[in-house]
Amino acid sequence: MRSYSRDAGPYSSGYFPMRNSPVVPRASGARVAEWPVSLFGAVMGLSGLALAWRLATRNFGAPGWIGDVFAALAWLAFVALVTIQIRRAVRDPSVWMAELRHPITGSFLGTFWISLLLLPMLLPAPMGMAARVMWMVGAVGMTAFAWFSIQRWIGARQEAAHATPTWIIPVVGLLDIPLAYPTLGLPSLQEPMLFALAVGLFFAVPLFAMIFSRLMFHEPLPPALQPTLLILVAPFAVGFSAYVAVMGQVDVFARGLFYLNLFVLAVLLGRLQGTARGEAFQLSWWAVSFPVAASAVAALKFSVAMPSSLSQVLALGMLAFATSVIVVLLLRTLMGIARGETLLAGAVAKA
Repeated sequence: MRSYSRDAGPYSSGYFPMRNSPVVPRASGARVAEWPVSLFGAVMGLSGLALAWRLATRNFGAPGWIGDVFAALAWLAFVALVTIQIRRAVRDPSVWMAELRHPITGSFLGTFWISLLLLPMLLPAPMGMAARVMWMVGAVGMTAFAWFSIQRWIGARQEAAHATPTWIIPVVGLLDIPLAYPTLGLPSLQEPMLFALAVGLFFAVPLFAMIFSRLMFHEPLPPALQPTLLILVAPFAVGFSAYVAVMGQVDVFARGLFYLNLFVLAVLLGRLQGTARGEAFQLSWWAVSFPVAASAVAALKFSVAMPSSLSQVLALGMLAFATSVIVVLLLRTLMGIARGETLLAGAVAKA
């Protein structure tokens, strides 16, 4: 396997490998210009929340401007992060490429492609052609990235410690492809949508089992990677929405995915509660934003298909929870920037 030395990391301070532990990057400061590719996860979270509020507007009469605000924030974050990554790649391409080649942080490149799949759904109807072109680029890029990731995993022996929740991202990215199917009007692409759904759900099963096994039988994840645990919710939340988009109905299988989403979310939120209280805020906490937003979207869709007082209360409760989490993340990030705090992962705990 490729080894990672102190000088090979995505940040100027490099990687700090520890025995029997995943290699975790250490930050050299709080400068926005050093923010990693993984921060596209914030774009995903804001986009997902915007979509959730638009569903709430359509089905529950919620104010439409709330979804528009989060959509605008998602686009602003995307443009800012693309600019930052271009500057990083130009300034120090070897460091930037090392981040993408790393067995843990490399999977975060999928957050960029997923952003390209979510953002088109936030564009106004008159920009339908631009939305379709952007979605097509994202779909092709995400499929290629998933193929590359799986090729890399099976092409060489992998270390068990590297099997972290970030490995789910390429699979979840495939499940994001069908989400725009009803919104963008793509009836001629039903078979490619079914392809993305099938491949995404198929590979989600062994990857989830592998990562779950790693969490049970190996040392805990270091603090910097603890928030990524919630990524394990995404295959069920996004899988539910993707399945409904392709099949056009909430059947028994879809309901099963939704119930799995609820159970896994409850388990992992309980696990993260203590971590959130005991650790200083870091940008890695944005990893929780998309899973909670996707869960809110799934709950809203479920409440429409299976109307009841319980499902509606659950949907609105999950929307309120996702909104609270993402607003706190947004405010805490802006406060950290203003105070010059170190917001990137720092210490490497034994893992």
